[in-house]
Amino acid sequence: MVREPGLSVRLKLTLTYAGFLMLAGALLLAAVWAFLLRYVPDRAMLIVPDGIDDGVFPVRSVLLRTFAPRAGVVLLVLLIFGLAGGWLLAGRMLAPLTRITDATRLAATGSLSHRIRLPGPSDEFRELADGFDTMLARLEAHVSEQQRFAANASHELRTPLAITQTLLDVARNDLNSDNRVLVDRLRAVNNRAIDLTEALLLLSRADQRSFTPEPVDLSLLVEEAVETLLPLAEKRGLTIEVSGGIAMADGSRALLLQLTTNLLHNAIVHNLSDHGTVWITTGVRSGTAELVVENTGEELSLRLVATLIEPFQRGAERTRTDHGGVGLGLAIVNTIARAHGGSLALMPRIGGGLRATVHVPAAR
Repeated sequence: MVREPGLSVRLKLTLTYAGFLMLAGALLLAAVWAFLLRYVPDRAMLIVPDGIDDGVFPVRSVLLRTFAPRAGVVLLVLLIFGLAGGWLLAGRMLAPLTRITDATRLAATGSLSHRIRLPGPSDEFRELADGFDTMLARLEAHVSEQQRFAANASHELRTPLAITQTLLDVARNDLNSDNRVLVDRLRAVNNRAIDLTEALLLLSRADQRSFTPEPVDLSLLVEEAVETLLPLAEKRGLTIEVSGGIAMADGSRALLLQLTTNLLHNAIVHNLSDHGTVWITTGVRSGTAELVVENTGEELSLRLVATLIEPFQRGAERTRTDHGGVGLGLAIVNTIARAHGGSLALMPRIGGGLRATVHVPAAR
């Protein structure tokens, strides 16, 4: 943005300091005149008593001729002192602002690792510098996350395309191959690419927070998700136990249903191979609607659990299944929770498995 050149803040402060100092001096001299000199008579009769050879009785005109030049000198000294002192004082006060400006210019060039770290006690400039440092840290983390996400998404999308290209090349070189087998394989690869694309679109939609909040009962969403995924749980020999009560949340029904379904699907596919259990609990706690999904499974380390909300992190140490998904399930859950002003917390269960707790603002 192009702006017209103007006076610097330092010069403006200097002129302001000097102006106030001149005004104070002028008021002081005016007070001397108003309350002292004007009561001195302009004419006086001097009677010298006997024995006194000399004596002076000043009159107003004499005092004024003596006072005016010296008052002008005083005002000139105040002007010089105000300009010099104001310039030095303004420079000292604005020094932190110069550091903040330099850091801003560095950030504008793409350098997000620089921090101001302004020393000294807390004041307005240091609060501004600390806030700017915090913004830079979050922005740097967000940019790094977006770069990792873009790289991972490109890799994940390239995989089905490469498989499709390989299958087509094999079919073209082998004209006697069974086209039905080829079509089935291409259909499976295409379905994976579609699932990944839909998951990316859902993740983007949730991150944009483009929805109108409405009261939603999480317990009803749990029932709907259980009804949808019950055949998959029965196929794997798992038991789903639902408990708790009504939990009215304020948000998007479609997104919260997706959140619930993803958590339940994750608990089913990353479970024991047989006779596993999934526990789902809903309720209201401390003004927030709570959804807790627990499942049996392999022992998980805290280090592994901390990475599960990262996009495309499927948990290499977890039980491998044929429904491993595209690696965005918990990332979508975390994004939906944050889009609703809530949070997702993951903790390993004692004895194996995972405990996922979602808190979103409760409906009024």
